[in-house]
Amino acid sequence: MVPGPERRLDDAGLSAWIHEREWYHTMELRPGIITPGWFDTRRVALDLPWPSLHGKRCLDVGTFDGFWAFEMERRGGAEVVAIDVIDPRGWDWPQGSEQQTLEALAARKHGGDGFLVAKAELGSQVERRETSVYDLDPDLVGTFDVVYLGSILLHLRDPIRALERVRGVCRPDGQVLVVDAVDLDLSILLRGRPAAALEGVGRPWWWKPNPAGLARMVQSAGFEVAWGPRRLFMPPGPGQASPRRPPLRRLLSAAGREEAAIAWRGDPHACLVARV
Repeated sequence: MVPGPERRLDDAGLSAWIHEREWYHTMELRPGIITPGWFDTRRVALDLPWPSLHGKRCLDVGTFDGFWAFEMERRGGAEVVAIDVIDPRGWDWPQGSEQQTLEALAARKHGGDGFLVAKAELGSQVERRETSVYDLDPDLVGTFDVVYLGSILLHLRDPIRALERVRGVCRPDGQVLVVDAVDLDLSILLRGRPAAALEGVGRPWWWKPNPAGLARMVQSAGFEVAWGPRRLFMPPGPGQASPRRPPLRRLLSAAGREEAAIAWRGDPHACLVARV
């Protein structure tokens, strides 16, 4: 049973419940009770170039455990809507993906109950809707002043189409904060040239652009880049084993160099602010 306002656990019970599950986001739900997230984005949130959210209607795309939706609310968002596809079977899977991979991701998602518990514990008014970014429509969700689009384009077969759908629910003066994974080698070797690496094998990991490529994706969907792009790193959370630095011979490969970067600083990402 999922704890919540009608079934509130004591600190020991809540801590035990939290540690029985996998988490994507690291959040402090009560003093000293912290979810063991795969990533710890709390410091990153402090450094992002947030537009003013005070009194704004906000959207978080691909909310998972809800960290970014709750952050938008904390920063003054008057109304925050969070969308997600809770069942991994509805994600963009390449042909030939194995069932065990789907089941592993479903275990981490755990029916989306992490969001519900975090919402209850934080006293949040965020509204979650089970909606794909591809299905965003003003008639369905209304329009928004600010949209947070974080670590989601990587997992989409058609990121440009997704960005177009996001633009379709932005108000005339709307802004989008985009934060997504980037390819380390392309970020260094082709710094000013838009480029992207394609995976698309075995799991819903598709496109990793360089920062210039991320900006071009956003522009291709009809946005104007108002700030950035800027590189950053997503540090691992307590739910992720500390990445090991690869042996020197692994640095000869792109995968080895990325492993080293993750072990040193975190997962390579980039961020930008765009406007309609």
